[in-house]
Amino acid sequence: MTVALDLRGRRVINARGNSTKVGGCVLAPEVVAAMAEAATYFARIEDLHEAAGRVIARVTGAEAGYVTAGASASMTMAAAAAIAGLDPAAMNRLPDTSGMRNEIVMIRRHRNDYDHALRLAGAHIVEVGFGHYEWTFPYEVESAIGPQTCALFYLANDPVPSVPLQEFIRIAHAHSLPVIVDGSVALPPASNLHALIGMGADLVAFSGGKHIQGPQASGILAGRRDLILSAALQHQDQDVYPDTWPGRRLVEQGVISGPPHHGVARGMKVGKEEIAGLIAALEAYVRRDFAAEYAGWLRDLDAIVVGLDGLPGITAVRLDPQPDEIPQTPIVQVAVDGARLGLTATDVVNQLAAGDPIIVPVEGQTRRGLVGILAQALLPGDAEEIVAAIRALVVGRAALGAGGDVGAGVGAGTPAGRGAGADAARAGADGAPGVGATASAGASRGGGL
Repeated sequence: MTVALDLRGRRVINARGNSTKVGGCVLAPEVVAAMAEAATYFARIEDLHEAAGRVIARVTGAEAGYVTAGASASMTMAAAAAIAGLDPAAMNRLPDTSGMRNEIVMIRRHRNDYDHALRLAGAHIVEVGFGHYEWTFPYEVESAIGPQTCALFYLANDPVPSVPLQEFIRIAHAHSLPVIVDGSVALPPASNLHALIGMGADLVAFSGGKHIQGPQASGILAGRRDLILSAALQHQDQDVYPDTWPGRRLVEQGVISGPPHHGVARGMKVGKEEIAGLIAALEAYVRRDFAAEYAGWLRDLDAIVVGLDGLPGITAVRLDPQPDEIPQTPIVQVAVDGARLGLTATDVVNQLAAGDPIIVPVEGQTRRGLVGILAQALLPGDAEEIVAAIRALVVGRAALGAGGDVGAGVGAGTPAGRGAGADAARAGADGAPGVGATASAGASRGGGL
């Protein structure tokens, strides 16, 4: 056993996509190699950020880019940049924004747990529209803009946008205000890496550890050069002296009046290993075969649907994303009939988590009797183990109801039970109907179902 495996404990099957709470993604060898190489040398961090920023700008089409500690950090830094601009005195005050332009306008249905990242910088959120209804009109957005407005915010993966992003940007720019876009789960499609900037967004936050498959503690902030500079100055180690500060040319050029002190994002620092790993992943991202990856997801999901077919109290169907849905990720929706099965969807999630390996599905709709299974992070053999584990739950529950021995229960999903479970899944799939039900899987900042 290694230190890493000792720390991990039970193996985890990640059926909830590239989610932070289960480690994001498995890194490609070239990403690991880049991080390992970076671990062997010293570098001025501002130099690494500048070089990495050039790569991000090239790939995204933005004026500038920056490696952050994650999409949430990107949003905090974006808000800080919108509030403080290039005023070092204002940077030094954040998150105290009293007397400053500190309001960020957003559509009310775009509110979510993650917009705390904006408030962390001292922003005050001004909501527009009616909750989850699709009744927000462009004039309402415009009327919410006032003398204290510093920026507008947009959630890229709104499944039914009441105000399209292009119109939202037009309104903001008519008032000379920047638009911050949360694109953390806007990938796939990969085209959004440059499409959001192409629409005119001023700052876009991407996750580095999800579909890009970079280090989990990494993200991207791409956009206007002046705003990226402000974000960088509020993020980097500013234990500097004016006469020897590597950025003193900014003072000489009149860009900024002097170096700020440590900024509001100082605690969100990124190491040289994360910078190198993220850029290696980003360079690889533009070369990946996304069609082949998507086909692999469908194969795994279809295997799960077929493997669960015929189980009493369980109905599994594959939901494919609509053409304009973000992110473009299919999902298996498992409907649990609690009355028939004797287990609720919540029970299923908790029992899968109690097994060995731990199986972590999407649990956001368990109160509606639904469990989601995403394929982006499944490893070879994981789909069969998921089927075996769920079948073991159902069979065990049936045996318990009949007064029999529950037996191994979820243990059928362990390595010892893997072959038998897969055989049972295949046996249960004989003569199963074809899979291909298509519906909108929905979306939220947290990952849909």
